[in-house]
Amino acid sequence: MSGTAAPAPPWLIAGVDVGGTFTDVFFLDEAAGRAGVAKVPSTRPDQSAGFLAGLRAGAPELAALATVVHGTTVGTNALLERKGARTGFITTEGFRDVLEMRRRDRPATWGLRGNFDPPVPRDLRLEVPERTLADGSIRVAIDPDAVRRAARTLLERGAQSVCIAFINSYANPANELRAAAAVRALWPNPYVVASAEILPEMREFERASTASLNAYLQPVVAHYLGRLEQALAAGRFAGEVLIVQSNGGVMDLAAARALPIRTALSGPAAGVIAAAAIASSAGHANVITGDIGGTSFDVALVSGGRAALAAEASIGFGLVIRSPMVEITTIGAGGGSIAGVDRAGLLHVGPESAGSDPGPACYGQGGARPTVTDANVLLGRIDAERPIGALAALDVAAAGRAIGEHVAGPLGIDVLDAAEAILRVANARMAGAIRLVSIERGHDPKRFALMPFGGAGALHAGALMLETGLARALVPRYPGVTSALGCVIADMRHDFVLTLNRPLDGLDEAMLAAEAARMAGRGAALLDRARVRFEGRAIELLLDMSYVGQTHTVAVPLAEGSAIGRAAIRAAFDAAYQGAFGRTLSAVPVRVLNLRVAVTGRRPRFDPMLLAPGAGLTVGAARRTARRVRAGGAWHQAEVYDRLLLPPGARILGPAVLEQPDTTIFVDPGLAASTDRLGNVLLERA
Repeated sequence: MSGTAAPAPPWLIAGVDVGGTFTDVFFLDEAAGRAGVAKVPSTRPDQSAGFLAGLRAGAPELAALATVVHGTTVGTNALLERKGARTGFITTEGFRDVLEMRRRDRPATWGLRGNFDPPVPRDLRLEVPERTLADGSIRVAIDPDAVRRAARTLLERGAQSVCIAFINSYANPANELRAAAAVRALWPNPYVVASAEILPEMREFERASTASLNAYLQPVVAHYLGRLEQALAAGRFAGEVLIVQSNGGVMDLAAARALPIRTALSGPAAGVIAAAAIASSAGHANVITGDIGGTSFDVALVSGGRAALAAEASIGFGLVIRSPMVEITTIGAGGGSIAGVDRAGLLHVGPESAGSDPGPACYGQGGARPTVTDANVLLGRIDAERPIGALAALDVAAAGRAIGEHVAGPLGIDVLDAAEAILRVANARMAGAIRLVSIERGHDPKRFALMPFGGAGALHAGALMLETGLARALVPRYPGVTSALGCVIADMRHDFVLTLNRPLDGLDEAMLAAEAARMAGRGAALLDRARVRFEGRAIELLLDMSYVGQTHTVAVPLAEGSAIGRAAIRAAFDAAYQGAFGRTLSAVPVRVLNLRVAVTGRRPRFDPMLLAPGAGLTVGAARRTARRVRAGGAWHQAEVYDRLLLPPGARILGPAVLEQPDTTIFVDPGLAASTDRLGNVLLERA
């Protein structure tokens, strides 16, 4: 052994969230007890350039980084913009149109208009003779030659990836796996997906949709991650790269390449995880998160300190994903959302966004259409000389011209009134999304605090609070990089599902325990493979159950380490059903549909005191200046403060503006802002 001391291991962790307008980075130095943030413009179409620029803003030497955790929107954007790979689909004879028939839903609730173009066109959906029955028995065995002919046809037609989804393959995947092996032997790349490997769960449309969308995303996401790896390696980064999943956990790059469908809500999920942790630390167990970025407004409800998980979601109309994910409602309303007047003379805002290129008109990069950001700049709520994200000074005159031409002129009103109207319409749309996740699901908004984040969240917090009846708003210390913070603190999590579809009375307890152990073992192996330090591990067991004859199920949790017996399962089902519907149907037999297992590696806990204000701060020292701000149809003289220099216990009456590098907080007239010991700003009615 040499007498030379080994170099100290790298210690810095960075979370990176790439949005439509900005790339946000949160740096954490656990050993030194400090944190830092960076915000730079996103770069499209190659997001990796902005990714690296954000990292170098806080860590010029990438070799100093031990772990980079990434919340990506590459998969989300590919789905929303229909820019995935050209994908082939091989299925059972008679079922090629399952992706187009869906569940007989339609884009518009009323009327017969509306079109749906499936991500896999009909000429790339081919059939082969095979048949597996619902009980798992094989009536018609697969013909490998027929599968190979179909695969060659797809290659001739330009398919880059392929999905194989046979009917009832969840009950017995033998035919499907043989077909996948035949295709993989001749396919020129690794983008071959078998639905039973992605989602061994009944319901052919949901399984086929999820698997085909996974194939649709594989080349796109893998290409992006490959470019990212190369760029990091060129910068001498030698640490671990992790990707945030839609369920709020993280996975390694190999898993992300194989299962890109699990990144569909990657960035928004990271924000919810961070918001829940910050709110709990501040003593608020019930919050509604509102992530307002450049393109979208993402809303989620956190009750009792935990974010709700959904088993299924739709990204745009008809693109159904069956995979555990943080339950998030998204609308196209953000800082870059474009405002205009339609042919009926009505003002609308979004869903189209100016993004970062050309961006809002005030950016001076060629954008000529007005956005929500232009309205905020014109009304004095954003300081044109000190914009967020290291941008150059904003062009207020350009914002006014854009609003005048596209909104004020067509409506025949004053430009300033038009700017306020843009904000009212945008706020009304966002308030509707908040009501959707609260009132329409039986929650009283008065029991919840709004937690706004994203670059524009704090600008609209007061108006949203007043419009929806929320008790208060809690603005985190660094709202503009909350999703990046969520990347840093997210646990590693892997989810598995298996369809059982058996009556509870006839359930084989030993088989259930063995399957649960097998799935937990797969998750443990994935955790072992990751080069990540865990403080502990947890296994969560859930059963999807219903009364016989019902279509929809309830999720029934089973305590970790408990015996999996029929009596315990029935008691847990009764409790879950009673909680969901207020009654039970004791005379009706019960069915167990699916077994779900989640294996979590708990990352070291984040100490929110790292973000707390330092000692010796005063309100007087934090005051910068005063400027005119327009609200409620009138100009107000608003005090302007450096938010990061406010001490704990400070109280400021609106109208006021609190500025920091990653966002701006607007304290509306009639509201008061106060700071807590962690540096969060609490907005309440004065």
